[in-house]
Amino acid sequence: MEEQQFVEYLQHFGLGRQEAVVYQKLLIQGKCTGYEIAKETGISRSNVYSALAALVEKGAAYLVEESAKRYIPVNLEEFCDNALRRMKSEKEWMLMHLPREKVEEEGYITIEGMGNVRDKIRNLLDSVDERVYFSATAKYLGQYAKELNRLLKNKKKVVLITDHEIDCFPGALVYISEDKGSQIGIITDSKYVLTGEYGEECMNTCLYSGQKNFVTLFKNALANEIKLIQKETDHE
Repeated sequence: MEEQQFVEYLQHFGLGRQEAVVYQKLLIQGKCTGYEIAKETGISRSNVYSALAALVEKGAAYLVEESAKRYIPVNLEEFCDNALRRMKSEKEWMLMHLPREKVEEEGYITIEGMGNVRDKIRNLLDSVDERVYFSATAKYLGQYAKELNRLLKNKKKVVLITDHEIDCFPGALVYISEDKGSQIGIITDSKYVLTGEYGEECMNTCLYSGQKNFVTLFKNALANEIKLIQKETDHE
């Protein structure tokens, strides 16, 4: 399982599947010939040599000219750092050369999959200018401690509506509600909303929008929930 995960992550850095498998073997075995890697992996020799040539081109391996051609891996951290540096540079170039200005989303967008929802939450938190309201079970709020505490450190308003006492967000306004289960809701700067199901054993489907009427509706719903919590707290 770990080997499969390792190969999958390497693919995120621009390697094809067979290239990732071959690179992983190089990292484990050290200096190897294509024949040795083919024998170890079960990949045909011709495909191994194609993968090795691609690894050299992509900066993941070096060719060592000896009596037989051997290959050595580029250090994993060095390879990943180089790839990230290159991607950052390419991202900056693309942003400078967009054919037209970015148009903000005003419609309704469905985001599916736990990883995609998680990425959208992090992107929303990273782009907060003034304030964020975040409604979720305490377990899932903890997954975003880094982003939320950075906002608090930068004097942004953070309001959390959750189902258990939490003390890892000093400076945040915290309201304790009923069990949130898999339901989440986020509103940032009164401009963007993400709401739906998130977490293990659920559909992981959320609606995202910057549509003004929807944002206002969601904002009012959160405000009413906070008022209800305050009223119940006053009666305790």
